[in-house]
This record gives sequence, C-alpha cells and structure tokens, in this order.
Amino acid sequence: MSETKPRILVVDDEPQLTRVLLRSLTSKGYDVRIAGDGEFALQTFHDWPPSLVITDLAMPNMGGLELCRKLREVSEVPIIVLSVRGEEKTKVEALDAGADDYVTKPFGMDELLARIRAALRRQPPTESQSDNLEAGEFRVDLNAHIVTRGGEELRLTPKEFDLLTFLIRNAGKVLTHRALLGAVWGGDYTQQNEYLRVFIGQLRKKIEPDPSKPRFILTEPWIGYRFNAE
Repeated sequence: MSETKPRILVVDDEPQLTRVLLRSLTSKGYDVRIAGDGEFALQTFHDWPPSLVITDLAMPNMGGLELCRKLREVSEVPIIVLSVRGEEKTKVEALDAGADDYVTKPFGMDELLARIRAALRRQPPTESQSDNLEAGEFRVDLNAHIVTRGGEELRLTPKEFDLLTFLIRNAGKVLTHRALLGAVWGGDYTQQNEYLRVFIGQLRKKIEPDPSKPRFILTEPWIGYRFNAE
C-alpha cells in the first residue's frame, strides 16, 4: 500500500533534523525521502515526484530560494520552508520564490504536521456545489483545479488557486485581510498579512493586463480586497 501514501521530500543539510523528520513523518503514514541540498532535491524530485516539499533556506550548492524558483518552473507542488530566519523580509522572499508556507525553527512537530495536512488538503466540492465557478472572463474547474481567463489556462500554485477561487466565489464583496487569511491559510494565519500581500501581488502579475493598475483584484484601503469580474 506504500504507493498510496503521500510523498514528502525533505531538503535540509542538518542530519539531526532530517532524522527526526524522517522518523516523525514516517510514523504518521507519509513516504519520505531526504535530500541534503537543492541540486540533489531537484534530481530526486524528477525521479520520485513528491506530494509536498519541505525545504531549508541555507544549504550548500543550491539554497532553498533557488530550489523554490526551479520547482515553480515545472510544478505546482506545495512547498513549506523551514528556516531559523524568522524576519518578515526573509518570509516575503520565500513566498515570492514560490513557497506556500513558512515555519520558523525551532518548531513543534504538531504544528508542522498541521501545516502539512493543510498544504496537502484539497477541498472537494460538495454535492450542493457546482463543479465550476464563473465570473466574467474567469472560469474555475473545482475538480481539475484549473482556472481559465478568456479560455486560456492560468498557471497557478496551489495557494494561488485557493486564493483566486475564494475571491471569485465572493466576486463583488469586500473581503477583509482576516477573512482571506482565515479562509485560505486557516485560523492560525489571520495576522500574517505579508502572506496575503505577496500572493495578491503574484496573482495580479498572472491575471491583470497591467498589474500596476489592477482591474480584477481591487484594494480596499485598510480593509482588504474585492474581486471585480467586469
């Protein structure tokens, strides 16, 4: 049954930490492989496509930021960064590079496991929901996790998909920072405004004709954002 287990690729050059993660994640039913740097992680990724990647930032040969960027060129796999560097600037750099989440060392294993479950979770539509959402030029296929604009598929990471879907589902409504963070990242993230700022910026680059003059994702100063489908 091992083929049905979610695969997690752990990328870190600290043997003590990787041993702990290997033991803990395996005990929770995950299939785990370890890479000591970004270069080996990329090779492993192509040979053994994981369900999720956990990576450190500071590593020899290829660091975590470059690894995130290279993974995003070819995949939408969820990425969680683990790092001792907890300042906002570093978090924003990691999110900009393609990470979906950021956990500061030292961390509790229960917290990391919760973050992993959240990153792997894909919310299936209920019977009362349509399999598709439509707003103006945008169409969301909830089963296939695909968003198109004017018939053209948008290349989105999992978190970008979740955020844009929530905005489209609530088109025309003013959504507070807290509401967006809670809906997309969960209740523990309602104060993490830098997450939202980075991902809104990324979405604008992908869907707006002119990201500097947003037409679809509008800022409501001091409150949040509103999706305009017109």
